[in-house]
Amino acid sequence: MKYRVVHKTEYFYGVTVSQCHNLAHLRPRNLPAQQCLGHRLQVDPLPMDLAEHEDFFGNHVSYFSIQQPHQTLTVTATSEVHLDPGNGQLALDKDMPWDEVRALLAQPLTDMARENRQYVLDSPHATAAPELEEYAAVSFSPSRPLLEAVRDLMARVHHEFTYDPGFSTVSTPLAKVLSSRRGVCQDFAHLAIACLRSLGLAARYVSGYLETLPPPGQTKQPGADESHAWFSVYLPDVGWHDFDPTNNRVPLDQHITTAWGRDYADVAPLKGVIFGGDPGHQPQVSVDMTRLPEPETPAVKELSGE
Repeated sequence: MKYRVVHKTEYFYGVTVSQCHNLAHLRPRNLPAQQCLGHRLQVDPLPMDLAEHEDFFGNHVSYFSIQQPHQTLTVTATSEVHLDPGNGQLALDKDMPWDEVRALLAQPLTDMARENRQYVLDSPHATAAPELEEYAAVSFSPSRPLLEAVRDLMARVHHEFTYDPGFSTVSTPLAKVLSSRRGVCQDFAHLAIACLRSLGLAARYVSGYLETLPPPGQTKQPGADESHAWFSVYLPDVGWHDFDPTNNRVPLDQHITTAWGRDYADVAPLKGVIFGGDPGHQPQVSVDMTRLPEPETPAVKELSGE
């Protein structure tokens, strides 16, 4: 499956901004099941500085600064991505009991445990707590296979929580999300991550895009796709496996990964500092994912015996 993704973010300031400095996590990663074929970042007004680098987690980061007065800022990221869903399947045949995974991650002297320790420890938006451990324990009975248990946790979050875009902000505590049983994709990812960390498991936050399809017979509207968030859990000797609790599915051919980290703070699509401006401004974001035709495979001609 091949996509063109156009992610457009617009800021409208009520008061002039004299300058700004920004970081963007908008270029899709190259993965076994995903290849970024091309990427272009356009910024208006034209930035004075524009630089690219790779962060601690291996994500592609763009830095830009605008050092002229402006009242609007438009950032448009255009990417072409090829997905191979066959490489994203859960390795259920290699699953192992979750409590054995916890024991392996707790060993201090192994390279595997040291490398993934950062995803077991608390982070600003995903902190372990007794009430989260209690919520997760329903899915994690003793010796239950890890991926099976995580899939059950994903399904419970999907069915027991209401998607409510007006309920939360990035700073809403998980205790409130848990007690209210409401939130958005970011909240559900943080909730699942904190549940897993409460059990001593390694989990990380994944940022990206989700293709949305209109009901049968209706036309897809421009900007109807979404920037999205889900989570991933680590299975020793196999690797990371993604889960989307908002949609109760394993991400395959409609999810595009841009970045991952400990939580949202590590991988915000666009963040920065402004001098001046209106403190109450809110960005307008639109995402378009367009399916592109795949090149046709040439027919194989049979050789005759003549």
